Amino acid sequence: MKLPRRALVLGLARSGQSAALALVRRGVPTVAVDRAADVETGRLAEAGVEVHAGNEEEGLLDGVELLIKSPGVPGESPLAAAARSHGIPIWSEVELGFRLLRNPFIGVTGTNGKTTTSELLGAMFRSAGQPVAVAGNVGRSLTSFDGALDKDAWIVCELSSFQLEDIHRLRARVAVLLNLEPDHLDRHGTYDAYRDAKLRIFENQTEADVAIVPRGFGAVPGGADRIEFDADDDLPAGPLIPGRHNRENAAAAAAAARAAGVDEQAIAEALRTFPGVEHRLELVGEVDGVRFVNDSKATNTAAARRGIAAYAGQPIRLILGGSLKGESFDKLVEGLPPSLRSVDLIGEATEDLAAALGRAGRPYRRSGDLATAVGAAAGDAEPGDVVLLSPACASFDQFRDFEERGKTFRRLVGELW
Repeated sequence: MKLPRRALVLGLARSGQSAALALVRRGVPTVAVDRAADVETGRLAEAGVEVHAGNEEEGLLDGVELLIKSPGVPGESPLAAAARSHGIPIWSEVELGFRLLRNPFIGVTGTNGKTTTSELLGAMFRSAGQPVAVAGNVGRSLTSFDGALDKDAWIVCELSSFQLEDIHRLRARVAVLLNLEPDHLDRHGTYDAYRDAKLRIFENQTEADVAIVPRGFGAVPGGADRIEFDADDDLPAGPLIPGRHNRENAAAAAAAARAAGVDEQAIAEALRTFPGVEHRLELVGEVDGVRFVNDSKATNTAAARRGIAAYAGQPIRLILGGSLKGESFDKLVEGLPPSLRSVDLIGEATEDLAAALGRAGRPYRRSGDLATAVGAAAGDAEPGDVVLLSPACASFDQFRDFEERGKTFRRLVGELW
């Protein structure tokens, strides 16, 4: 990779800081910028990065030959727009990481199931005794592995639509699309724009690569060999984690692992033993015969439908709500199972959810916050019930992210003892 003479990193959350540190490690003078004045940048300053917090002045682009844009920064951000007008290339952090590392690469995208599938793939490689690093959207940043991996180690990288917006040469030897449902419409504007961003995972593939897609999915870009999957595929072992959607994830992971040369015995061992990922149908406790399940990562209606379906036929006390993402809740509400015992609503989405539930003739409570909702659901629950946090919304109205929301749920359940 030809390194730029000067680079700017825009957005200093986890992946942005990782990109800046990777660049200075490679000897590239680097400017790091974030609109927030209180962002923690001590590590960057110590490493020799020129930090500008609370400042997005266009003059910061002087001499810059490359801009790395963090996924949380929209494309119309003033510095990103100025960079485009000056002809400065804009890369995502994963584009930079791909060019720095050059390890064999598996990319995993889709609306739901990315983290679970990526971690399950990592478990399959480890069961086979093959070196692997799992990186990307939620876990460790891809650029943080620069200089830390053997050249024969595989990388499994979870890729969001925000990350894929700014790729150029990123090429996955194996690219996996799990599913596509409307999501992040507040950022992308339309479902078509969101879909186009997701499908960029395939665009640089050649006939030497493999594209793994849901059975019956339409054409995808690129020239890769195509493999299809669904939940009814034969697997060498039954997945430990519950839900039909997780069987779909397992089928996709198994197909990707086979394409990368992992043997069936290792795939089976991982399927039998992989416990799942926290905040995704995570059983956090059982109190007096009532199970409490943390599905905080269900940040859209499609994910919540899958989480609820995993417990269909069992008495469910559901907690819904959070910050809005531009989705309709009607399809979610219309599909609620007869076994649903109660619904507690929290956060910014309360009135939109209440309206959808009202149209469907479904009872609900306005609980306002998570603590009140957990207390109300637990107070009504009987032995055999499942109290399920599967919110169908983002978390930014009341929490820093879905992880903080899930940890809060876990803590509140622990306090019930």
